[in-house]
Amino acid sequence: MSMLAAIFVAFIMVVGALFSLIAAIGVNRLPDLYTRMHAASKAGTVGSGLLLLAVGIHAADVATFGRALAGIVFFILTAPVSAHLLARAAHKVGYTLSSVSVRDDMSR
Repeated sequence: MSMLAAIFVAFIMVVGALFSLIAAIGVNRLPDLYTRMHAASKAGTVGSGLLLLAVGIHAADVATFGRALAGIVFFILTAPVSAHLLARAAHKVGYTLSSVSVRDDMSR
């Protein structure tokens, strides 16, 4: 692997790890279930996708890169949808929004 490719892979890994760190901080620091799920699904998906991309590039193998791309597509298709469905179920059960939330679009 060339030095330029190694630097690119390292950069993607660092950015992916930072997105994952932001997701973890969001899960711990945000006020209610809904905003926590938003942080986990959005930033976690980007972080996981970037880390999988780095693995695929670093492997320098077409089969591994294809599996990494399949994993990225799987994350993009499933994580936001599952977070939406979990948030909708939590709203129907009665979990309330935090006091800093401005409006509840599902209360109608």
